[in-house]
Amino acid sequence: MDTSKMKHLLLLGIVATACAGAIATGPASAQAHGTQGHESAQPGSDTWITTKVKADLLASKDIPGMAIKVETVNGVVSLSGDVDSQAEADKAVAVAKGIKGVSRVDNRLMVRGAR
Repeated sequence: MDTSKMKHLLLLGIVATACAGAIATGPASAQAHGTQGHESAQPGSDTWITTKVKADLLASKDIPGMAIKVETVNGVVSLSGDVDSQAEADKAVAVAKGIKGVSRVDNRLMVRGAR
């Protein structure tokens, strides 16, 4: 299977997972998953933002999209994981900032070898 087909299938999986997560939002879900205090006032919008950021990271060259975890709460995107260089981290932050609805990006990316 070529790379573009793999990326497309992966993107579809991410979208399906994000949609399932949007359905399971609310106080009961937060209690069950231990996320009290981090509930979003806009879960559907946050899910869309997370999905869009992740898809754009996967589609971008020079960014290890699979290695970057994306979470969004009230429009604030948190990026975490390991990258090979500061340039990759900076590009990932720029991609996230370019998504409509993102109010801020919390960069928690770790540059390998710079720990």
